[in-house]
Amino acid sequence: MTTNNARPNLWRRIPLWQKIIAGLLLGILAGALMGKDASLFKPLGDIFINGIKMLIVPLVFSTLVVGITGMRDPQKMGRVGARTIALYLITTAFAIAIGLVAATLFQPGVGADASMSAPQQAGEAPSLIDILVGLVPNNPLQAMIEGNILQIIVFAIGLGISLMLIGDKGEPVVRVFESFAEAMYKLTAIVMAFAPIGVFGLIANVSGQYGLDVLLPLAKVIGVVYLACVLHVLVVYSGLIALLGRLNPSRYLRGIVDALVVAFSSASSSGTLPVSIRCAQKNLGVSEGVSSFVLPVGATINMDGTAIYQGVAALFVAQLVGVDLSMTDYGMIILTGTLASIGTAGVPGAGLIMLSIVLAQIGLPLEAIGVVAGVDRILDMARTSVNVAGDLMVTTLVGKSEKELDLAIYNSDNRI
Repeated sequence: MTTNNARPNLWRRIPLWQKIIAGLLLGILAGALMGKDASLFKPLGDIFINGIKMLIVPLVFSTLVVGITGMRDPQKMGRVGARTIALYLITTAFAIAIGLVAATLFQPGVGADASMSAPQQAGEAPSLIDILVGLVPNNPLQAMIEGNILQIIVFAIGLGISLMLIGDKGEPVVRVFESFAEAMYKLTAIVMAFAPIGVFGLIANVSGQYGLDVLLPLAKVIGVVYLACVLHVLVVYSGLIALLGRLNPSRYLRGIVDALVVAFSSASSSGTLPVSIRCAQKNLGVSEGVSSFVLPVGATINMDGTAIYQGVAALFVAQLVGVDLSMTDYGMIILTGTLASIGTAGVPGAGLIMLSIVLAQIGLPLEAIGVVAGVDRILDMARTSVNVAGDLMVTTLVGKSEKELDLAIYNSDNRI
């Protein structure tokens, strides 16, 4: 009896992030050994991703309503929103600059031999007016069905403020949302229990799909993008946590591992949102109100990983075609990439649209986009991981500034 009881207890004592890392490594090994046959594990990953996506809309909506009603101060909500957007824009500019520096130092396009695809049309980011009009849903239920997070956020904020304004009459509804939010937290925990299996299935399929014959010709540009992404997380994010938040950055890094691995496996910021919310509240100690507001906004407008990709890809293309860029061109890449990250927020294929805008702005051939298209999934995994790390960094800093960060949880060694 003792032996039988010891096994499940031992499994429960292993932190979730360690189980997920084990699934990731086993997936890489399975993909390497089985090649394209590893696609038979893909359904395991698809089921896990569907489970995560199932949580997004009800979790974001319920927690945001609870968070807004819990603030009980419209001025505080405006302050949180302003700080959130400012931090996202600042880190995006840093991200593009890091991408440019990395590409300048390592010269991934020099000596590269890659054929270009047919000419492509430059993408267009929506205008500011279109963005503002698109924020307000004409049918909230339709926005939920389509998973339009920005519109869901606007409706949830409006409903939360309305419940605050009607006072005691709104309390029964608020209690319903509080109970519903708690149920969604529990459902998230249940889905996350299967994360190691899901991550294994996702990574085994990706690892088997991309063999050395696909990766080797573009290994240098892949390496530069991954290096720049790692530097951005370790230098910029950890540095801001230490300097602005006066917090231990290693605790931040340890607390976001679950979300990073899911982001890397799924290549979806929105798909990782339930895991990010769980990490923010359970591992980092950020309040419901702050995390349920900042994280959904970040999942749609924070594109630091894509910004790094813009910097590396723009210089890669310039080096590939033998064009020397001026300091003005470098400045335009940073400015255009930062602004485009706002305009393309929530747009499908945002990375491609942003890159085409940047290349067109500095006069580089758009057909060069096709050179890196074959390994876009590999690059997207790194980009998404950076985006999610940035979402959680900003959430932590905003929580600290609003005195809604539980330092006992943040500094705890017991990660859930």
